[in-house]
Amino acid sequence: MNVKLSTLENGLRVVTQSMDHLETVSLGLWVGAGSRFESDGEHGIAHLLEHMAFKGTTSRSARDIAEEIEYVGGDINAATSAETTAYYARTMKQDLPLGLELIGDILINPTFDSDELEREKNVIIQEISAANDSPDDVIYDLAQQHAFPNQALGRSILGTAESVMSFTADDLRAFRDSRYGANSMVFSASGALDHDEVVARAGERFGALESHASPAAQKAVYHGGFCQSPLRFEQGHLLLAYEGLSYTDDGYYAAQVLSAILGGGMSSRLFQEAREARGLCYAIYSFCWGVNDTGMFGVHAATAPDQYDALLDIITFELRRAVEEPPSENELTRAKAQLKAGLMLCLESSGARAEQLARQTLAFGAPLAVAEMVAKVEAVSVEAVQSAAKKVFDGRAPTLANVGPRELNVKSQAWVRRLGAETGLAAE
Repeated sequence: MNVKLSTLENGLRVVTQSMDHLETVSLGLWVGAGSRFESDGEHGIAHLLEHMAFKGTTSRSARDIAEEIEYVGGDINAATSAETTAYYARTMKQDLPLGLELIGDILINPTFDSDELEREKNVIIQEISAANDSPDDVIYDLAQQHAFPNQALGRSILGTAESVMSFTADDLRAFRDSRYGANSMVFSASGALDHDEVVARAGERFGALESHASPAAQKAVYHGGFCQSPLRFEQGHLLLAYEGLSYTDDGYYAAQVLSAILGGGMSSRLFQEAREARGLCYAIYSFCWGVNDTGMFGVHAATAPDQYDALLDIITFELRRAVEEPPSENELTRAKAQLKAGLMLCLESSGARAEQLARQTLAFGAPLAVAEMVAKVEAVSVEAVQSAAKKVFDGRAPTLANVGPRELNVKSQAWVRRLGAETGLAAE
C-alpha cells in the first residue's frame, strides 16, 4: 500500500501513504499524550491545550489561522483521546506545505493569550453542558468513571467546570513541555504526496523539537459495581460493561469478532432478540475498545422503565451463552466480513488512513500492513471467540451504569448483586 516510515534525528517519526488517485492530502501531528497522562490536578488540561492551539501564535491570530487555511479551501482541527492528542488538516495537494506550516506553528509557537484562554474555558464549559444533555455521553462517562475509579483513565476527557476554570497559561506550558517530546510524536500524512518531500518539510518545521522522557500513564486498575446519574431522562439507558482486552493482547481480534457477533449490526444476536423479536429498544449494540494495558467490553441500549428488566435479562443471557458455547460458523463468517469491510473502508479515506497510520506507529512502533490485519481477523476461530468471551465475562465483576428515571435504581442494584453472584465475584 506504499506506506513509508522515516525517523528524524530528534526521534520524531514521519509516516506516509501515497494515494495517487486523490487530489487532496490529509496530514497531522499525533502526540502520545492524552487525558490519561494527566495528574490528579490536571483533569481536562490535555483537552484545553488542544483547544488553545488554535487561539493564536506569535505570528498569527486565531482569525488568521482560520482564514489562511480556508482561503485555500482546506480545514484544520484537533482531537483529544485517552492516549493521544491529534492536530490535523486537509488541503489540496499543492497546499500541503501550508497545512504542515500551520500545524507546526500552532504546536510550537502558541501564545496562550490570557483573554483567549478565558474565552476558551467558557467554550469548554458549554461543551461539558452539551455532553450532560446527552444521555449517551453521560452513561459512557459514568461507566468509565466507575470502571476505573480515582484514575485518569476513568475521568472524562473534557474535565469539569471547576478543573477547567482553574488552569493558567503556565499550566498549559508545563503540560506541553513535559509531554510533547519529539520522541512521543508521529507526523502522518496520506493522499497525493511524496514521502521524501513530507520528511524534508517535517524536518524543517519540527526538527528543532527536543526529545525527552515523559511521565508514564498511571497503570489502570478495573473495578466493578453499580452507578446511576442524578440527571433525569425519559428513557432508561443502561450500559453493562466488563474489563476488556488491551490492543496488545493476543485475543484482541477475537474480542472484536465477539463484539460484532453480539451487537455489531442488524444481524447480531442482541439486535435480533431485543429489537426484532421483542421490540424492547430502538437500538442496541456492543463495543470493544482497548488501550495499552486494559480495555472495556460493553453493551449499551435504552428502553422504557417497565421494560428495563426484560432488556437486561436478554443481555445477560447472551453474554452467558457466549461463554458457554462457541458461535456458529455462519455467525463467525458474518462478523469477520464486517471487520474486514471496516478495514477496507478505512483505506478509502485519506483522513482515516492518516490517523490509523499514526496511532499504530505510536502503539506498535510502526504501522501494521492491511494484509496483516486482515490475516489476524481471518485467523480467528470459533474456539478463539469463545475463549475471548470466557476471558472477558467469566468470573469478572460487571460495571452497570444507569441513566434515566430514578425508580430504576433499586432494580439496577439488584441486578448487580445477581450478576456478581452468577460470576462468583461480588460486585462493588
